[in-house]
Amino acid sequence: MRFTACIVSLTLLCGCQPTAESVDETTRYNPPTHLLNASVDKPYVEIQAVGDFPRRPDPVHKKIRLEKTVLVPMRDGVRLATDIYSPVGVDGPLPVVLIRLPYNKNRYLGLRNPGSDAHYFAGHGYHVVVQDMRGRFESEGDYVILKNDREDGYDAVDWISKQPWSTGKVGTYGCSYLGENQILLSATRHPNHTAAIPLAAGGGYRGTSRPFMTMDGGIPEHATGLGWFWRAGPKHHMTRPASMTDEEYRVAAQLFEPWPHVTPLDFSKAFWHLPIVDIVKDFGGPASHYEDYVTHSPADSYWDEMNYVDDNDQFDVPALHVNSWYDGGINETMILFNLFSDNATSERGRDNQFAIISPTAHCASERQENWQDAIIGALHVGDISKDYYRTYLDWFDFWLKGIDNGVTDIPKIQYYAMGANEWRTARSWPLESTEFRSYYLRSNGKANTRHGDGALTTEVPAGVEPADNYRYDPADPVATLGGAICCISEDAAPAGAYDQAAVEQRPDVLVYTTEPLIEDLDVVGPITVTLYVSSSAKDTDFTVKLVDVYPDNTAYNIQDSVLRARYREGFDKKVLMEPGRVYEIDLRLHATGNVFRKGHRIRLQVSSSNFPRFTRNLNTGGNNFDETEWVVADNTIHHSNGYPSHIVLPIVNGSNQ
Repeated sequence: MRFTACIVSLTLLCGCQPTAESVDETTRYNPPTHLLNASVDKPYVEIQAVGDFPRRPDPVHKKIRLEKTVLVPMRDGVRLATDIYSPVGVDGPLPVVLIRLPYNKNRYLGLRNPGSDAHYFAGHGYHVVVQDMRGRFESEGDYVILKNDREDGYDAVDWISKQPWSTGKVGTYGCSYLGENQILLSATRHPNHTAAIPLAAGGGYRGTSRPFMTMDGGIPEHATGLGWFWRAGPKHHMTRPASMTDEEYRVAAQLFEPWPHVTPLDFSKAFWHLPIVDIVKDFGGPASHYEDYVTHSPADSYWDEMNYVDDNDQFDVPALHVNSWYDGGINETMILFNLFSDNATSERGRDNQFAIISPTAHCASERQENWQDAIIGALHVGDISKDYYRTYLDWFDFWLKGIDNGVTDIPKIQYYAMGANEWRTARSWPLESTEFRSYYLRSNGKANTRHGDGALTTEVPAGVEPADNYRYDPADPVATLGGAICCISEDAAPAGAYDQAAVEQRPDVLVYTTEPLIEDLDVVGPITVTLYVSSSAKDTDFTVKLVDVYPDNTAYNIQDSVLRARYREGFDKKVLMEPGRVYEIDLRLHATGNVFRKGHRIRLQVSSSNFPRFTRNLNTGGNNFDETEWVVADNTIHHSNGYPSHIVLPIVNGSNQ
């Protein structure tokens, strides 16, 4: 194996000769001409256990070497650009950590973060293989979200397992898209895929009709989806001329950035633009699959082509699933935690599924800036410290190196109980001794705003009660304030928990609240809401938000969701409403782990918009995505003995150790 080393910037790729052995760390910020003419006398890049994420064990091997842009063939002949990091001075084959990503493999080179994950695992005795996915950056082929990830992941593992420098044992690692492609790979059951650490990977699961975490309740997740597609979703990149040799390409790849440089998007304008299908085009963005994601309904056959994992897939890989309460895919992560065990083809897969759930937002479990006094949005959640990277290393050391370090003796589930602000453990999901308790919506017909008469009670209404009415105007939607949002700037749409006082002053927000609790109430698990609704419109949306109300009346959002009324009979059906007729709708409020403390109150907000978290329903009964006109909807929430609208909370009683 021939190694060449170079350091590459994330924005302007510095060049290096393919025959050069290394570049001195002190020259890495100089322009390409300096690097091309440098007299190089340092054979390898030195790594450090420092950078943006310093909470990691020091590397055993202080030097690594890097082979750049190896072109690995897939079964159809398309070649994927691959970097290989290896510890210096280690004889014989090593196990491999594979990271496949669509965001540029060069981000692991270490210019901005000398302690990158590739450096970390290589420094602890692994080859680390970092690969640009099909159609991205330096790789060949055409890019379609997740479509080729099963086969390409399988072929990458297969290629690695046959290299003389590999022991044949391959572990996979990465967050978000990097986790989702691990989920798809796991369904192929490659015999050399020995262990996985999928982080925030719920978007790889199809069963809840939430493709890629850009849709919920049949509605595009506007802030997350538009943010991702604008910055990270271009479907095209520059490709090399057919006459260029592989050696010439390796040089050129360090001199050019084969990726569109998009201008910053003014989200304050883009969010409001109609029709939504034209936002990227009308604001001058690069071609992407954005239009496909906002135009195809949740059960459209289009999604079948994307190879998402579903309940029929089988698995055989030990996996450490990591996610967080303010991630959009937390419920799907725990579904996958069970699915990997329930559909396992061996005891190894069945008995070795583990989960760690932090209180943070998307992909921030290890990266929270201040662990000892963590703030998620505006909510102080206490000391959330956990030795993630030690656990990750132990996981791979056990499965890939055979080191008996006790990592499989850890609790099956470790979760941070918000409210109590402490780490807890459990054996199963939902937790043992969970009681699914219904809280019923009650009022005298004036539940509008936090000053209304809306109540939540465990008592079923005995008779008829006045319904609650509000007007939903798409021109004046309820503003998003926190929640499970990713892939967009905090200024445009902040994630996490915030005081909902401003939201709860609006007359188009119904507010239902319990009396102060007489004891702590542990709410851990999946949440559902059933509403009995009617509307003057053919179609409209219904949003729900679970809130923890403190004794001083601050009210922090815990979880939220939405359902487009046309999908009330299933995402494979579109059934419009008849004005004034009452319908039952069921919403998945995803999952949480929050202790409502003694003296606190549990609150449920109900409305018809949460913007820009979700796109607005224009209430016409049309496609929404291609419309520019709207109608105002008069919406009603019914609660009575005949229409028992309620939320079902998972109440945990007793020990789950």
